[in-house]
Amino acid sequence: MWYQTETRLRPRSRGFHLITDEIVSALPELASVQVGLLHLFLQHTSAALSINENADPTVRGDFERWVNQAVPEDAPYFEHTLEGSEDMPAHIKSSLLGCELTIPVHRGGLRLGTWQGIYLCEHRNDGGARRVIATVQGE
Repeated sequence: MWYQTETRLRPRSRGFHLITDEIVSALPELASVQVGLLHLFLQHTSAALSINENADPTVRGDFERWVNQAVPEDAPYFEHTLEGSEDMPAHIKSSLLGCELTIPVHRGGLRLGTWQGIYLCEHRNDGGARRVIATVQGE
């Protein structure tokens, strides 16, 4: 079985956001998969996807503070500045973290570890609704 759909995530503020439940609820087809893979592809260049800590929200805040220090706004060497001071840093952060994930599916659910969740890493102050292409392969 192959299934593909586009999911629109609700708009979020800048930061690292746990979106596991939003992704799973947008894919009722997962329930029929005994073994397979879910591939998620974010169709944007200023946000990212990641898998990390799902229980303690301070981890997401620490990620946001770290990436902002690692890739600062208003660096004098940035030329791409017409779309705002956070735009070029957002592109770099997106490339560093990546725009896709592949997650095993087993008995209708994601095989994430106990403390793992899917993050939307929003790097713009107002990125708007983000589109994710979800492809399920399995039997």
